[in-house]
Amino acid sequence: MSSDLCGSRFLLALPHEIFSVITSSLSPRDVCSLGMSCPGLNAVASSDEAWLAQCDKLGLVPFSTLIEWRKGVSSYKALCRFLVNIQPLMGIWVHKNPEVGNVVYVMPGFLSVVGCRIVPQTIGPLGLEDGPLLWTSVFEILCKYDGSTAFFLHGRERGEDYVYPGFLKSVDRNCNMLSLEVEPLHQLDGGNTSSEIPFSRLESDDRERLLDFTSQVRDIVPDAAKGIFFPPMRNDEFFSQQDFAVLLERRLLLLHMYERTLNPTKLGSSAAGGGDQENQSTTLHGFLQPVGLCLRAPNMKIHHYKAWPSMYEGQSILYKMPIEPPKEYHQYAGLWGGTYGWTPRRLSKETFGERLFLILISYEVSEGKECMLATKILEGSSYAERPNGSTMFTVNIDQPALELFPCDSQPNPIDSFGGEGIVDGNGFRYPGSKPGSLFVLPNGLLVFIYKEWRIMLTLQRLDLTDLLRRGERVLSLPPIFNFVYPTRMYINPYPEPSNS
Repeated sequence: MSSDLCGSRFLLALPHEIFSVITSSLSPRDVCSLGMSCPGLNAVASSDEAWLAQCDKLGLVPFSTLIEWRKGVSSYKALCRFLVNIQPLMGIWVHKNPEVGNVVYVMPGFLSVVGCRIVPQTIGPLGLEDGPLLWTSVFEILCKYDGSTAFFLHGRERGEDYVYPGFLKSVDRNCNMLSLEVEPLHQLDGGNTSSEIPFSRLESDDRERLLDFTSQVRDIVPDAAKGIFFPPMRNDEFFSQQDFAVLLERRLLLLHMYERTLNPTKLGSSAAGGGDQENQSTTLHGFLQPVGLCLRAPNMKIHHYKAWPSMYEGQSILYKMPIEPPKEYHQYAGLWGGTYGWTPRRLSKETFGERLFLILISYEVSEGKECMLATKILEGSSYAERPNGSTMFTVNIDQPALELFPCDSQPNPIDSFGGEGIVDGNGFRYPGSKPGSLFVLPNGLLVFIYKEWRIMLTLQRLDLTDLLRRGERVLSLPPIFNFVYPTRMYINPYPEPSNS
């Protein structure tokens, strides 16, 4: 259809920069539909200018990073395809095993997203702001040249770092679960699945054996790919450009490994182990053929107790923590880090050796009162004192604290709330509570003080992206354990919890 017939002549007369501004108000799907109107609109709707605006509107990475990422893809349209696909994965994911905390933060890498597990740890001698945060890689999703994805599970076996290639499938725009599964390759290609039992409905032993078997498709990570996963925090432009060059080379190496390693894997009838062979052959019929690792991100109905999701036992699933952005009446919502003890400034050298807690603050209405909840998602100790997901304190945002702030040498708090904090109760899973008060200090710290004992829990707001870019990566666990611990653990699985 000509531009005159479709009425696009005036749009085509606009400068490309103006057209990009107009299309930036559209969704990527709408831009594609616009390009199908006529050849003239297709040319401008497919331009790099239009799709750069779409990429920037998503807000996942800075504009300057988009410019660098463009060097590794065919077009900004391909890059936007990748960004739209992985956008729902960004954020904090948790599991209740082990009880000290299982926190995976998904953040941008380099033409990739990286799942980073925050290791339970104490605060190092440089403090939380200047010292490295310890983390380990769980998985990585790379952007191919055409904008499609390449999934790698990370793990360590027999003293070597490995990557385990697989597929990213079914990312729901409102996903709240990340599930590591095994699927027949014909299902991954969109083949018929009506007569086959889904992986999630298999017995737990069968799921575990299938995951272990499929993870034998792997490749040793070469030294050139063991470096940085994302650009570190730097003030020097020269070294920043060097970092981008190293990251680009690492990505090309991993993509080459992905294509070389991901060959069809034959799963024989013996892979499910002993037991009722007739019953197994019926249950696992769909898996007695080429299979592969698969990462799914569905949206499922999940019940919550306060802010903590109810979780399935014995499944390799991570659960997304809904993070409420700070707003006028909920200005303290979000992720906070802290420790017990008095810190007159932000968490620094004075807190060396203390347990690092990651706490998610959210709001809910309970018994007609609007309350602020502080949910523990990580405890930096060798052995859990409180269950993962415990509410460390609850305060009524409409009830000021009745007690005065106990430290005369500090500025007066700018706000305070009355409530109660967690204490020992009837066993590990049923803690009690005692009255306390939450004070907001002028420097941004939150300090919860137990009325009876004057014990303080001090918190500061965290930006995990910045902390991880300055952090220190430690060795991964074996692959399936590295994604989710399938058995209940009360101890820290990492041998060195302190980043000293």
